[in-house]
This record gives sequence, structure tokens and C-alpha cells, in this order.
Amino acid sequence: MSRPDRLEIEAAGHLGHVYVSTRPAGPAGGEGAGPAVVLIHGIGVSHRYLSRLHGLLAESVDTYSIDLPGFGATPRPEHTLSVANHATFILGALEQLGVLEFVLVGHSMGTQFAIEAALQQPGRISQLVLMGPVVDAKRRTVAQQALALGRDSLFFESPSSNALVFTDYLRCGPTWYLKTLRVMMGYATEQKIARVSAPVLVVRGANDPVASAGWCSRLAAQAAQGQLLEIEGTGHVVQHNRSVEVAGAILDFAGIRRTAGEAPQGRPA
Repeated sequence: MSRPDRLEIEAAGHLGHVYVSTRPAGPAGGEGAGPAVVLIHGIGVSHRYLSRLHGLLAESVDTYSIDLPGFGATPRPEHTLSVANHATFILGALEQLGVLEFVLVGHSMGTQFAIEAALQQPGRISQLVLMGPVVDAKRRTVAQQALALGRDSLFFESPSSNALVFTDYLRCGPTWYLKTLRVMMGYATEQKIARVSAPVLVVRGANDPVASAGWCSRLAAQAAQGQLLEIEGTGHVVQHNRSVEVAGAILDFAGIRRTAGEAPQGRPA
């Protein structure tokens, strides 16, 4: 699979980047392969830590990864964006690209953007996948979140996932990160998910101290149609360290025919 094309998209008054991998039309191509899959990053980072997952999914289905305004190499907006603002950008950018129905996959704070998008335009999102969702309702302080993230990076992440995350944090910068952090901490994920009509798959690394087992179980239970999948041997950045298992789980959950890859090795819960 070739490298995805990068498109600069302006939507809802903001500029972002969309990384696109589309399959050729025809019997083995994109037509009939199922809805597209869209990947959304979390706070401070970019599409880069989603690239392994993107590549695997793109073998079977049209795949889009988005760098939201203010993250990666995109320009900083003049004011702090709410979760709803980010969701509006995602929906608008995809509409411009003609992607009207899709599976939406978010990681960490990206799960908040994904939930909000599913609430804004529920008819467009066929399934919702939440990887390492935040913020645990029993860990509502910045100090608790920072401690969990520190434990994760020290004990449960690979050198490559740490390198991707920390270099993106440097690109993001402390000012924009902290502004966005306040938005993340104020979003009531556990209340919002109850209003989502699409089927929801919650995915966590079994060692993830940020998205705890109890928290993820509660989110899956509060969704109208919720499932939980735990993947052994990894922490918060599950989609990078266990990309084969996560890709397989997404495709199976969405009912998308796989043309390559292996069956997921996670432990359903």
C-alpha cells in the first residue's frame, strides 16, 4: 500500500490535514468493500501514531486520518476549540471529500471528538470505535491524568510509540496543549455516550492506566449498543503497539471484508 495522500482542508472556518488512502474501484476495490474508516488522534498528537493502523486498514477499505486544527503541522486557530468545534470540522472536512457514511475511530481525546460527531450527525456514522477513551469519571483531576500517563509511558509503551507521542507534544507546544487539556477535562464522556445511537466498540490495552478496565466497562455498558475489547500486552497507545489486532477488530466490528491481515488476538470482555 502506497503512502496516503495529504490534503489540506478548510472546514468550519479552520484548516486541517486529511491523509487519504482509497482503494481502486472494481471487484476487489473500494466499491462494495464497506463504509470508509476515519481515524482521529488525541490531545497533543497527530496522525503519525495512527499510521500503522491506517496502513493495515487501507489494505481492505478506504481509510482517512485527520490532523485536527492546531495539531501536527496544521496552523493554530486563533481561539481554543471546543469538542463540538472539532467534531464539526471532522464532519465538514469529510463531507467536502464526499465521505458521507463512515466508521469513526478515535483514540484518547479523539474518542470525545468521535462521540460528539456521532451526536451531531448520527445518520453518517455507521459504527463508533473508542480506543483508550478519556476522561475516567473517577479520575477527574489533571494530576491524576498526568500520573496515569506517566506510568503508561514508563512501563507499558514501546520506544517507538513514546517517540511519536513526545515529538508530537513538542510540535504542539505547551500553550495549545494546556488550552485543549481544559476542554478535554470538562467533557462528560460518560453522559454523552448514552445518547449515541450507533453501535460502539470500546478498545483498551489491558495494561492501560489512563483508560482503566472499570471505566471502559462502564462506557460500553452505557452505550445503547456497546461492546468492550481488551488487547493484551500493551498500554494506552494500543493502536500502534498492537495494530494488527486493532485493525482486525475494527474490520470485524464494522462487517468489512478483510483482504489482508490476521484475526484479532484481543480478549473480549
